Amino acid sequence: MKITQEFQVSRPLETVWDFFQNVPEVAQCLPGAELLSDDGDGNYTGRVSIKLGPLSATFDGTAKVTPDAATRTGLIDGKGSDRKGGSRGSVKVTYALVPDGASTKVSVDADVTLTGAAAQFGRGGLITEMSNRLIGEFVTCCEGKLAATTVEERQEIKAAEVKPVALFFQSLLAWVKRLFGRGAPRS
Repeated sequence: MKITQEFQVSRPLETVWDFFQNVPEVAQCLPGAELLSDDGDGNYTGRVSIKLGPLSATFDGTAKVTPDAATRTGLIDGKGSDRKGGSRGSVKVTYALVPDGASTKVSVDADVTLTGAAAQFGRGGLITEMSNRLIGEFVTCCEGKLAATTVEERQEIKAAEVKPVALFFQSLLAWVKRLFGRGAPRS
């Protein structure tokens, strides 16, 4: 499953790039993510918890983060498994930062592979709608951390708790509206 997102961060390129290099802080802005250890050389161990309707999974896994400062791009290669439900997942993410006036435009391309029970949620546009909402939470958290005036204040800012039932139904409603809005006659 391919997921492509673009978003703006209201800070200059260098500020956003430096922030993206601080993997523990970035992880704090990813809803459901928990960084467990920095294993050196861009390797990390972590956990991602998701709950979508009746599906609940906690993926324990690893990720390799490879930034390219010259091009302001990076690659994240991750994999994990949910011991309880038997689902497995892998993700390859490329990201690019480009200046856009006083802001920075961030583009993200992810190739996600799911197996097991989690795979049923990888179909259709619902995952895209949910990722749109989670990206919104991520951007809000990033903006908050970058606006913080002290280290202590910055450490207190974390991704908002995801309310899975509300997220699922809001995303489902937005997806259905988009789906039926495409072919609807305009007045």
